Amino acid sequence: MFNIIAIAIGVYSALVGGLYLVQRELIYHPTQPLPSPEISGVPEMKVVRLTTEDGLTLTSWYRPAQGDLPTIVYFQGNGGNIAGRGNKVRPYLDAGFGVLLAGYRGYGGNPGRPSEQGLYADGRAHLEFLKNQNIPSNQWVMYGESLGSGVAVQMAFEWAKQDQIKNNASIGSVVLEAPFSSLGDAAQSHYPFVPARLLVKDHFDSIAKIDKLKAPLFVVNGDMDGVIPPIQGRRLFNAAREPKEGHWVQGGGHNNLYDFGVSGPIIDFISRNHAISN
Repeated sequence: MFNIIAIAIGVYSALVGGLYLVQRELIYHPTQPLPSPEISGVPEMKVVRLTTEDGLTLTSWYRPAQGDLPTIVYFQGNGGNIAGRGNKVRPYLDAGFGVLLAGYRGYGGNPGRPSEQGLYADGRAHLEFLKNQNIPSNQWVMYGESLGSGVAVQMAFEWAKQDQIKNNASIGSVVLEAPFSSLGDAAQSHYPFVPARLLVKDHFDSIAKIDKLKAPLFVVNGDMDGVIPPIQGRRLFNAAREPKEGHWVQGGGHNNLYDFGVSGPIIDFISRNHAISN
């Protein structure tokens, strides 16, 4: 009996150790070939290159807003690269919004390897780009898709702190699509047999920051999401301060929310919160 217990403990320890060592390979799933904007269905977007605070040069795509309309900074989820988001940003381009599809390190041929702090550095480089385009922060929309929700929340959180210290204008609004409360919570839901919350290196702890955001918030979630339990989006929404709006899609999953027409309510939310007259 003692030998059986010892073997079981050894196998479990090896499993936990293996998960710890390869966790970033389990979290981040980039693809490297980056087709042109034309091939990806967004020919009006142009390739831009940004430099991060740690010296990496990233490739992103950008189309300026028409007139004084807001600009969406789109932080993608953990898989693929920005080319796969052309169809998702199409409605916002058609509405005249500016769109900056944020390239991550390690994705789409960009140098570096993705990590929490690395993606935050990438996010800051994109906000610096907007500043250099002379776009006021109250016209920025931080859009976070799945994993990107952690980046969007962090950028809005950091800007809110700067706003408090430097009396800057606030960020215009935040949109979170299929968000998690934290990456540790998401990991724990996938690996309930190990102490996943204690093992994660990258925390993306949005639930600890969401009530510090000053911008209007919109959360869209599918009630059939099999990747991130919908309760996490609800928890995040409930923890946020007003003004906030939730859009709960009956029958919606993790990757198909745009099949349910969610771009319409998102455009309506952005328009109302940026005082756009239709």
